[in-house]
Order: sequence, then C-alpha cells, then structure tokens
Amino acid sequence: MSSRRRRREGPVSRDFYFLQKLLNLKGDDDFRMNQVLVSLWYIMGLWPLVQYCLTIPTLNCSSRSRVAVWPFVLLSFFGGAYALIPYFVLWKPPFPTVDEAELKKWPLSFLESKITAGVVAAAGFCLVAYAVMSSGEDWREFYQYFRESKFIHVMSLDFSLLTAFSPFWIYNDMTARRWYSRGSWLLPLSLVPFLGPLLYLVLRPSLSVPATATSTTTEDR
Repeated sequence: MSSRRRRREGPVSRDFYFLQKLLNLKGDDDFRMNQVLVSLWYIMGLWPLVQYCLTIPTLNCSSRSRVAVWPFVLLSFFGGAYALIPYFVLWKPPFPTVDEAELKKWPLSFLESKITAGVVAAAGFCLVAYAVMSSGEDWREFYQYFRESKFIHVMSLDFSLLTAFSPFWIYNDMTARRWYSRGSWLLPLSLVPFLGPLLYLVLRPSLSVPATATSTTTEDR
C-alpha cells in the first residue's frame, strides 16, 4: 500500500508542494497524492477545451463579431472561470453568421468534430469515475485540504463557477444551432458538474445542419 504522509509545512509551502507534484516536477518521495485532488486537477485542465467547443463555433466564428471570445477562453487555462467573467459583461447577441467554408477551417473543424467531443467526453468520464471510486478517507482528506489550502479552495470554487456558467453557454450554443425545441431537456442536465456539458457536446447537432435546413426552407417559400 502506498504510504501517505501529512505535509507539516505551512499552507504556502504545502500548496507549492502540491503544485509541483501535480505538474510532475517532484520525484517519487513516497507521498501518495489525494485521488480526488488529482482528478479535479486534470478535469480543470479539460474544462477550457470544453469551453472552446461551447463558445468558439457559435460566438466567435466570424470577423463580424464585436467581441472575440477566444482570448477569454485562452486566459481561462490560467485564470479559470474568473477570466470568462469579463466576456459576460462585454458580449451581446445576436450571434455572428457561420459560413460553410469557415466550418472546414481550423479551429472550427476540430471544435465541431464529433471525434473531438467523443475523446474529451471519454477522458472526462474516466476522470470523474476516478474521483467517485476514491475511498472515504480520500474524500475526507480532500475536504480538509479544501478548508486549509488556498490553492485547492480556489480551484474548487473555480470548478463550481464553471459548472454554474454551463447552462448559459449551452443555451447560447443550442439557440444558435436552432436546436432548443428538441434539446431543451439537456439544459437541466448541464448543471451536472462537468458531465452535463460533456453529454451536450456529444449529442448536439452540427452547426451546418440548421443553416442548411434554414436555407432549404427559405427556398421552398
């Protein structure tokens, strides 16, 4: 059984030690990292990619968009949900139009790909399962870390904020795809931490489908 030692350093030293271990900058010193913490760390690494998939295709896929979303999402890799808050203030509808040619270019082709959605969802589900299967001791220790460690406390709050923002991003994406009438049942599920947005990415229709359907309807009229 892997040994587990309590870190006796001060809060700052302990947070720096945890960061080194999570970044694989610390060698094997017989200290087993908390399983819930490791899962949360990697989930927070995937969250910005999920945000990219939810925002870039429908909110910033045209040069006519007044406020570019990609800088805010890029900053969220380092600042988490806090980097996205200014975009909530600056962004206003309507959505920019999407051309078929744009959907075939990078990064839209990658962000709209079902392969991307499937891989991210599979990785996300595995990380959540890794945390869920943690022992009761791991969860009690994580709760103690949450109370004592500023690093873990802020990261946990960041996770909660991203979860709270998810219905907003999903509703905007769903509306832009003209899929609200059929996919509205996914909105309550979007509040399921991390798993809800992943499920939406897998199930949502292609952005080109509504545009094609709309043009066909217009021609019929």
